[in-house]
Amino acid sequence: MTRKIEQVRRAKRQLDGVLLFDKPLELSSNTAMQKVRWLFRAEKAGHTGTLDPLATGLLPICFGEATKFTHALLDADKRYRATIRLGQRTTTGDAEGEIIEERPVTADEAQIRQVLLRFTGEISQLPPMHSALKHQGKPLYEYIRKGEVIERETRQVFIRELNLERFSATGPDIDVLCSKGTYIRTLGEDIGEALGCGGHLIALRRTGIGDFDLHAAHTLPELEGLDEAARDSLLLPVDSLIQNFPAMTLDAVQAARLAQGQRFGLRDGYPDGKRRLYAEGSFIGLGELVAGRLSPNRLLSGIARMAAVPKSA
Repeated sequence: MTRKIEQVRRAKRQLDGVLLFDKPLELSSNTAMQKVRWLFRAEKAGHTGTLDPLATGLLPICFGEATKFTHALLDADKRYRATIRLGQRTTTGDAEGEIIEERPVTADEAQIRQVLLRFTGEISQLPPMHSALKHQGKPLYEYIRKGEVIERETRQVFIRELNLERFSATGPDIDVLCSKGTYIRTLGEDIGEALGCGGHLIALRRTGIGDFDLHAAHTLPELEGLDEAARDSLLLPVDSLIQNFPAMTLDAVQAARLAQGQRFGLRDGYPDGKRRLYAEGSFIGLGELVAGRLSPNRLLSGIARMAAVPKSA
């Protein structure tokens, strides 16, 4: 009987929304997401922007319909707090790897600040072999585990802000606001090389993604200490993922036409692009406005009922 009660209590449910989660050390992003999904009993869940097991911090977890809009955060700028250990290079560029070179550290705080200026703006990075970047369908880290090194091309990324937060004899703490695709591990290594002593990351914490901030995130112990109603109250609405797009309100007939896959003429005074769409006071999905014509982009499943409106309406 106890087992049956537990099975009913843990039965999965349809749940829509976004949780700002503070990922702990040594959990992969997927493992962290699965633990949170189990707590919420969510049928469907996904996360936005993978963090390495040795990285901590902001990991938005999307439930249900919110998983349709995770791409918005994948493309967003991200902010990190990183600690660089100067004077040592490792095989992985972080504390997981073996030390392969040691050099004396002579840089002072003023020299570090000067070097950081050189890495602000558009820079070139060579993706590390210890990364999830794909080559012929497999992540690079699978090749390096077998001792294979794949030739990679440099990529352009943009460092919007790069500030020295703390300076010590072993290395600096830096605050980084960067574009998608930036490897903070590589940045740490490159800063070490520019200082003439080498370096590797010993700590990394993501503090922001787009408009989301770590201060609003929730830890695993916090979530485990709440009942289900209290946990549910922490969820942000689905459209919180796409607040950077202009909003557009449709009437019932227009919403029904979109649900049927139709395009129709509409203008709102903004440049062409994606629109957050609302009807009957509720968010219904994303549309695309091009040359005065609106078409569906990604719509919530719930508006399928609107498709029952005749096409001639």
